[in-house]
Amino acid sequence: MTYDMICERRGPETKVTSPADLYPLIQRYGAKRQENFLVVTLKGDQTVQRIHLVTVGLLNRTLIHPREVFLKAIKDTAASIIIAHNHPSGALEPSREDKEATARLVSAGHLLGIEVLDHLIISKTAFFSFRENDLMPLAKAY
Repeated sequence: MTYDMICERRGPETKVTSPADLYPLIQRYGAKRQENFLVVTLKGDQTVQRIHLVTVGLLNRTLIHPREVFLKAIKDTAASIIIAHNHPSGALEPSREDKEATARLVSAGHLLGIEVLDHLIISKTAFFSFRENDLMPLAKAY
């Protein structure tokens, strides 16, 4: 199944200066029973362009490849992106796979000139920010 057409436009525009600014826009994905991986494309002034559902995985994992993530960003001519996914268990601690995927996506973003600003793990009621917990490899601040 492809999720090319599953995206959201938001209005009025939301400027993202911290993860707390973005969380209300994606919080509903925290309640999903399967992992949902999102890419949020941002304009140069850090306003949200679109929220894309990239993949839906299993109960406790999803496969993600830079190709699918950055295809959305390139089509939106995004200046930067924030990636996010839910943990259906509600646990917010990033797994080894989460950390490895983040590093791969940050590296791919550097090659393409599209900065990955943060990776959020979300639940129904809270979020974990890689940036706020100093886990973002080689990324600039918001």
